[in-house]
Amino acid sequence: IDLGRNMPYGKRVFGQGKTFRGFAFGVTLGTVTGALIWFALPQAVGSLSGQYLLLGFLLSLGAITGDMVASFFKRRNNIEQGKEVLFLDQLDFAIGAMLFGSVVYVPDFYEIVAVCIVTLVAHKIFNYIAFKAKLKKVPW
Repeated sequence: IDLGRNMPYGKRVFGQGKTFRGFAFGVTLGTVTGALIWFALPQAVGSLSGQYLLLGFLLSLGAITGDMVASFFKRRNNIEQGKEVLFLDQLDFAIGAMLFGSVVYVPDFYEIVAVCIVTLVAHKIFNYIAFKAKLKKVPW
């Protein structure tokens, strides 16, 4: 997504792992998933926001953007692509999603804590499963 550009001091902006295709696919898949949830459970999600489809888009956009921001900081700190940074790699997308989504729905403190805890646990479990299934090169 950085078109191979480097910062003035020679480091890549985001790295080769961030692509336009991945960005578009992530935002599209997240938005479609939000729409499917809204269609399947309209009363359950209706209490979150009257603009749930917009919320799905914003959450997706925020998650992808949060991941890119984390990559930006990792490149600035000489952390190679694929190397884990505890908490940053697990929460970057969740925090980005909540920030962008807060345009239409502001989670309360307990919702934020719950999202962070569930994200930390689920991220570790599903990445380990993907690693064992040879879908990922590293278990994080």
